[in-house]
Amino acid sequence: MKFSEQWLREWVSPDLSTQQLADQITMAGLEVDSITPVAGEFSRVVVAEVTDKQQHPDADKLSVCHVDDGSGKTSQVVCAAPNVAVGQKVPFARVGAVLPGGIDIRETRLRGAESQGMICSASELGLSEETSSGILVLAGDAPPGADFREWMRLEDTSIEVDLTPNRGDCLSIQGLAREIGVLNRCDVAGPAIDPVPAEHEETFGINVADPERCPRYVGRVIKNVDVTAETPLWMLERLRRSGIRSIDPVVDVTNYVMLELGQPMHAFDRANLHEGIEVRGARSGETLVLLDGQEVSLDENTLIIADGKGPLAIAGVMGGENSGVNVETSDIFLESAFFTPLAIAGQARHYGLHTDASHRFERGVDPHLARLAVERATTLLLSITGGESGPVTEVMDDGQMPSPASMTLGAARLRQALGTELEGVDVVDILTRLGIQVAERAEGWSAVAPSWRFDIAIEEDLIEEVARIHGYNRLPVRRPAARLALRADDEDRLTLARLRRQMVARGFQEAITYSFVAPELQQTMLPDAVAPALANPISNDMSVMRASLFPGLIKALEYNLNRQQHRVRLFETGLVFRGTLDDLRQESMLGAVVNGRRDPEGWSAGTRDVDFFDLKGDLESLLSLGDPEAWRFEPAQHPSLHPGQSARILRKGEPVGWIGTLHPAVRGQLGLKTDAVLFEVSLDALTRGQVPAFQPLSRYPEVRRDLALLVDEQLPVQALLDCLHEAAGEWLSELRLFDVYQGKGVSDGMKSVALGLTWQHPSRTLNDDEINQLVDSIVAQTGERFGARLRG
Repeated sequence: MKFSEQWLREWVSPDLSTQQLADQITMAGLEVDSITPVAGEFSRVVVAEVTDKQQHPDADKLSVCHVDDGSGKTSQVVCAAPNVAVGQKVPFARVGAVLPGGIDIRETRLRGAESQGMICSASELGLSEETSSGILVLAGDAPPGADFREWMRLEDTSIEVDLTPNRGDCLSIQGLAREIGVLNRCDVAGPAIDPVPAEHEETFGINVADPERCPRYVGRVIKNVDVTAETPLWMLERLRRSGIRSIDPVVDVTNYVMLELGQPMHAFDRANLHEGIEVRGARSGETLVLLDGQEVSLDENTLIIADGKGPLAIAGVMGGENSGVNVETSDIFLESAFFTPLAIAGQARHYGLHTDASHRFERGVDPHLARLAVERATTLLLSITGGESGPVTEVMDDGQMPSPASMTLGAARLRQALGTELEGVDVVDILTRLGIQVAERAEGWSAVAPSWRFDIAIEEDLIEEVARIHGYNRLPVRRPAARLALRADDEDRLTLARLRRQMVARGFQEAITYSFVAPELQQTMLPDAVAPALANPISNDMSVMRASLFPGLIKALEYNLNRQQHRVRLFETGLVFRGTLDDLRQESMLGAVVNGRRDPEGWSAGTRDVDFFDLKGDLESLLSLGDPEAWRFEPAQHPSLHPGQSARILRKGEPVGWIGTLHPAVRGQLGLKTDAVLFEVSLDALTRGQVPAFQPLSRYPEVRRDLALLVDEQLPVQALLDCLHEAAGEWLSELRLFDVYQGKGVSDGMKSVALGLTWQHPSRTLNDDEINQLVDSIVAQTGERFGARLRG
């Protein structure tokens, strides 16, 4: 909603500056988007009268004019505007004037003719963004010599307000004036609107076939209007300052009344109407050419205005081209109606339209405004276009008209919500100024909302209105009486979401299985497990609580294999239950099972099946998210895992899980025809990480030595690496295993382990003697502990 500040102040004018007024509106919930001057900056522009016009002797498109600027002498001006004429009142920039954009007006010669000033167009004065080929013609009563800026009252601003959908009542000068009057406790004085007496008896029939969507329709025939009359400059300026372009006096008046009162209106050419107006739903196959020239096929749910020959307009959205007012119109039918918001909501968007009328009807227009708007528009039209008004025809269904919402407001509830107690007289004054009918009752007030406020229906709405008008910034500021200390957050903890994302990134899908399993399955996979049995199980196949994630994952694997899924990668997180009910331990675990090809089927993929080390690599990718140095794998026996392909998972020496290939015997009992590899690890252990710590980079060179050690083939490489970390000293920066070899040159039962060791001192360069001593220490300790010796 864009409006002229001067127009608003004719209704209500508190003692506030423009910025203060905008701030007040914003704080009341009507956000001000922009404040812009209504004209550019210019000086020494006056009202003048064109007293003479002659054709320029050397230019076909130029005229030599003489203007009276009220100074007692005439000035000669060369003008290129085609619409300049003798007797016109025009804005005249005298010599020395400065126009918008810093344009200086000087005495000059154009094609040999002297020009002492400039007759201005609207765009040259910053009154219009569109470049015009004609000068601005003023009203005939404009006094020559008057300062143009003062006479046009250009010390004005256009204020644009961004309204929320519930405040459709403020889409008018009247609605905004009501708000400002309430906020400042000022009286609001709009123009007097008196009924216009009928000068003829002609009416036009109205039939509302859909009173549920159109409870009220008002119309009037006005005869002998002069559509070629000029809209007065004061109205044009108010429309322009509100962002609306002038079209013709009839449309200008309907737009003016819409801006002033908030009631959209439409005028039909009476000569193009037949039989009578009918408000109804569109019929199948009907079309309409709109005022913008667009032809639309009407949907049967669309509410339309029609006559005996067919559709005339989309109700509340846009009129039709064939029935619109044109230069040949002499009689008009002026309509004003109330359409329910739900009847119009979405109709404009359905046809790719958005109009000022639909914008207002969708948000709700005062249902009691239609007749008043007709009287106001009639008065303005008769004063501009002349003509004779007929009687007002009105069709109204009282049963379908919105009934005012009634509610109560409790004083205690108001005090609790606002955190302060307002005087009862102030509450009543606020609500009354808002147009709400208020009556005192025990412990509060009863209230009836005004017809223009569709958004006031419950007690909370009244509380919001009181708080808004009283001023949110005047309400007490209280801090909650609560302990707001920050809770400790373990920075070294990984989130479950991060672990899940890592598993998904490795090609796994998350499974969710039951927490209870078949006792036979659990006995097969975990013969020593002790877990509670359910007193009232869903079925015999789910009668004991799971002691591990393995049984559920194996059942999920079996389910997928039975449905021709030959490559399965599943993981699951959940609780496992160990012990009896009297001594029950619950632990969160993360488990996974893989089966089938290592890689998805593809032209570049291999055909090898997944094995123990593939799943171990997936698990190590999880471990690397936290503290990878804390984890170890050691060979161990598990009843459901292959004796030679199973390992216990340790974190800092503490057992926290298992990994391995499914035991062939267990696989046979379960009827699985392919291998499966599983792991299960404590979720608490997985989520423990470490906080990164900065370590300065050394500026000194690294020293690397490669060692090939011969050790027993059964020796775990990890044990050898641990020994090297102990023996290599504190300056060891990297230990890398880069080869394991068995074959020619290596004795049976032995293996060659090739290691790269890198040392770097933080504050000096290490010499060869120091490195040699460290290498000797490594060889000695590994030989003493594992019988290792240097190869070759």
